[in-house]
Amino acid sequence: MAILDSGGVTVTTTTENGGGEFVDLDKLRRRKSKSDSTGILSDSVSGTDNNSPSDDVGATTTDVRDRIDSVIDDAQGTANLAGDNVGETEIRETGGGRGGGEGTYTYRPSVPAHRRARESPLSSDAIFKQSHAGLFNLCVVVLVAVNSRLIIENLMKYGWLIRTDFWFSSTSLRDWPLFMCCLSLSIFPLAAFTVEKFLIQKYISEPVAIILHIVITITEVLYPVYVTLRCDSAFLSGVTLMLLTCIVWLKLVSYAHTSYDIRTLANSADKNPEVSYYVSLKSLAYFMVAPTLCYQPSYPRSPCIRKGWVARQFAKLVIFTGFMGFIIEQYINPIVRNSKHPLKGDLLYAIERVLKLSVPNLYVWLCMFYCFFHLWLNILAELLCFGDREFYKDWWNAKSVGDYWRMWNMPVHKWMVRHMYFPCLRNRIPKVPAVIIAFLVSAVFHELCIAVPCRLFKLWAFIGIMFQVPLVFITNYLQERYGSMVGNMIFWFVFCIFGQPMCVLLYYHDLMNRKGTMS
Repeated sequence: MAILDSGGVTVTTTTENGGGEFVDLDKLRRRKSKSDSTGILSDSVSGTDNNSPSDDVGATTTDVRDRIDSVIDDAQGTANLAGDNVGETEIRETGGGRGGGEGTYTYRPSVPAHRRARESPLSSDAIFKQSHAGLFNLCVVVLVAVNSRLIIENLMKYGWLIRTDFWFSSTSLRDWPLFMCCLSLSIFPLAAFTVEKFLIQKYISEPVAIILHIVITITEVLYPVYVTLRCDSAFLSGVTLMLLTCIVWLKLVSYAHTSYDIRTLANSADKNPEVSYYVSLKSLAYFMVAPTLCYQPSYPRSPCIRKGWVARQFAKLVIFTGFMGFIIEQYINPIVRNSKHPLKGDLLYAIERVLKLSVPNLYVWLCMFYCFFHLWLNILAELLCFGDREFYKDWWNAKSVGDYWRMWNMPVHKWMVRHMYFPCLRNRIPKVPAVIIAFLVSAVFHELCIAVPCRLFKLWAFIGIMFQVPLVFITNYLQERYGSMVGNMIFWFVFCIFGQPMCVLLYYHDLMNRKGTMS
């Protein structure tokens, strides 16, 4: 129940337990009028009737006015509510000046309903200031519904296409040479450690150590390539071996380069007391299994291993890997088998096949990213107590192709910056050639990881990576001139709609043509 001043309006909210809140609207309007003239509130804007000092002395006039409007809006909005189980809201007016009569109103007509200029939530000036959580939930619901229908339709039309030997079969035993090759790759880090040990004991000179490191890294690449080409192995086994080969090669280069730099700093005239050169087999062994490509004697560490967290992440890894295999066997393989070579047929037909392949290929690519960069690398980091887990950034918001390559694979990006890009700049190579060199190294390893297991050297992967160089400069220009959204749309189109599906079709048909020629 509210007891009001003459002509005043007070909102009373009475709860079930008898408590109540009083908000004097006239008093709030008088304070707003005072703030408009002085810019400073002397009393606090609160839901009670006391006069405590304001906490917003340093606030601007606009902020003060907005806060008062907010309180008035809340009070008037509360006044519009009908009584319910929680409480009852009333607005009463005293009869001062009206014969002392008392009336009950749900909303006063004289109260302004519009007191300031506001934008609609979806207007261009306010859309990015709003929360879009509800729209995101809608997109998720629609995405699940649409893809569920497609899965059901596919199963009804084609049946269950996944083979029972998808995970493992008796023919997988033929790949034992590749498995032995994977195990033997540990010889090369031991060889690099031996070179550093001999160097620190003055058994060999610095130039000899550099030559030995070059020989070790070259041999580490050529040996798995030879084994893969000589053995009739499955494509997945060959890709796994070549990926592991590239990772070990990058680690060996980082170990040799970092050790050389530490030696240089330790032996320089302006020696830093914090820099000391020593060779530790334990630090090298930890580096070879850690989820990083950049060597350093010590790393930030996490305090403990969360076993329950590891189990949950491993369960997710199994689920998403199975989902990825389902998409490949149930969708991608039939589409690819029923297609023609994209460069040797009807253009419209090729565009239709690429667009049809783009959606399942996008799902596989996103699952691959989530499984490897988020789940697997975090599991490995947790088991090794590796503290720095920035394995990727928000590459999906990339404003240009260059931003994407800087954010989507942080271990490789840090390696490229540390051991390729800045060494080129220190040797007075301009920025543009340094960028081209970095992409050239990346293109060579992408080609190795695909062409060697396929035993097919058409350079499609190499050309695709080198094609990113002009796209970097084009999207940078478009970003500066037209804003970030244009570059982001070009990035998504090139990678997900055109680039990857086209490479899949090209490699598949070239591989089938090679097998047909051999048979």
